[in-house]
Amino acid sequence: MSINVCNNNSMSAITSLPSDVGGGSLNLISTQTASSSSTISFTSGIDSTYKEYIFKFIDIHPATDNAYLTFQADTGTNTSYNQTITSTVHRARHYEDDSATSLAYINDRDQAQGTAFQDISLNTGNDNDQCNSGTLHLFDPSNTTFVKHFIQTANGVAGDDQSVNTFVAGYINTTTAITRVQFKMSSGNIDSGTIKLYGIS
Repeated sequence: MSINVCNNNSMSAITSLPSDVGGGSLNLISTQTASSSSTISFTSGIDSTYKEYIFKFIDIHPATDNAYLTFQADTGTNTSYNQTITSTVHRARHYEDDSATSLAYINDRDQAQGTAFQDISLNTGNDNDQCNSGTLHLFDPSNTTFVKHFIQTANGVAGDDQSVNTFVAGYINTTTAITRVQFKMSSGNIDSGTIKLYGIS
């Protein structure tokens, strides 16, 4: 492949990019809006079309104070949402009144070959102005050779008025294609909020 060098006089002469340049586009697949929802499930759109999928959760407001947003995945048309996960969880926090800060590994929120829903956004308050927002990346879910990696970051306001920034990563320990993902709170309903699913081209 030849390399095209651009300068102020030649930009108009470039009519297309080589096939291996570009990409990184967010392609919206679906949007779901919570309204006192016990779960939000994405049961279609996760397939071999893209190598990376991103869930953006926006203004997730729990019905229960200090609840955690969680997720699990499943294969085929299964709806047990009990895939085996190994994960890590870190949290940075800062109180509104500047009384305390911390950065710590949270060992009671990770999993070591567990099948529970994975916590991804910690201690979100249910005051009218409290919520959390963030992203969850799921890599190559249709691959049938490797396990399925995920990384997540989010920020929320806890019930005691602290900013809680969470970092979660891990893998779903299956070589079977992941086809669906479900979100729910650790306690109570998702009172309101939006989750969008994107494919990355």
